[in-house]
Amino acid sequence: MPESKSRPPQNQPWESGWTPDTSRVPGTRRLWLAAALALATVAACLTAIAMTDRRSDDRSPSPQDQAAGTDPTGPGLISFATPSTSGAATPGGKSDAPPARATPKAPSPHGPTSATPSADPPKSPNPRPSSPDAKPPAATWRSVRSVNYPDRYWHISGSSVRLDEIHSASARQDATFKLVKGLSDASCYSFATADGTYLRHRDFVLREEGHDGSPLFDRDATFCPRGASVSDAIMLESVNFPGRFLRHKDFTLRLESYQHSGLYQADSAFRLVNGLA
Repeated sequence: MPESKSRPPQNQPWESGWTPDTSRVPGTRRLWLAAALALATVAACLTAIAMTDRRSDDRSPSPQDQAAGTDPTGPGLISFATPSTSGAATPGGKSDAPPARATPKAPSPHGPTSATPSADPPKSPNPRPSSPDAKPPAATWRSVRSVNYPDRYWHISGSSVRLDEIHSASARQDATFKLVKGLSDASCYSFATADGTYLRHRDFVLREEGHDGSPLFDRDATFCPRGASVSDAIMLESVNFPGRFLRHKDFTLRLESYQHSGLYQADSAFRLVNGLA
């Protein structure tokens, strides 16, 4: 028998000249092969997905295909056409979709809108009423009549303005005013007399005074028309005291804050009529 030589011990390479390879870790080649195979598999999956998306994009359904109900993916597949929204009947005479039912509107908890009067004061941002007198000409002679006392008019009595009955020619003259654009706001009103004086509030009482040339006088003599609770009537709001309106109290014209009462709204509602003089 041939004599078998034993492998020299690896921990003593200097005796036989053999040196072990310590430059790489055992199993490194297998790890590289496994990683390369995994990358190839991922790349193949991504390529397949991209090709599938490209085919679906290249073959988008045309309007003729949609109208005919054909499937663009190819023959052999069953396709159902999109139901028509024009309300046309199906061949069987019945529509697949149930008829639409109108949704009933919930009743308002406050009842009909037209039957509920507004309790809020007239809005200040709306300076012009919808009546034909909303835009006063340069010189328009008007008389101001009360709504709840239709036989009484604004009338200069002494230095103040009262709500009086008019019987004489001089009273008609004192109850006729020139309606001009507001001295402080052109979208509002100012009331002038034939003598060149103006109606202004002072101490919240409407008075007849001559113009002193001050900006305060211009503001005191300017009143903005607002909608009233009575048709064809207006309320007159002070331009420098927003929320205060002219009203008659004890038949004297005063400037008072808005109140949610029927009496206040009636006392502060006036109609601009043709001049009595």
